[in-house]
Amino acid sequence: MEKKDLQFKTTLNCGGCVAKVKSDLDSAEGIGDWSVDTNNNDKILTVASEGATEDEIIAIIKSKGFKAEPLTV
Repeated sequence: MEKKDLQFKTTLNCGGCVAKVKSDLDSAEGIGDWSVDTNNNDKILTVASEGATEDEIIAIIKSKGFKAEPLTV
């Protein structure tokens, strides 16, 4: 299975926002380590994907009431 880092621009503005998505991201199939840079203006979510797709990750974020869009390099 291909492992790759995916990055998303999000609306996860603070630790409280990150806490709301933490359990879902931690338990999701195909997601390894992940982090959110809340100091960055774009609130960058970086996910070490172990099979999870961009759409699946975006769906998790949206299900908690936040927005996420893939960053193109």
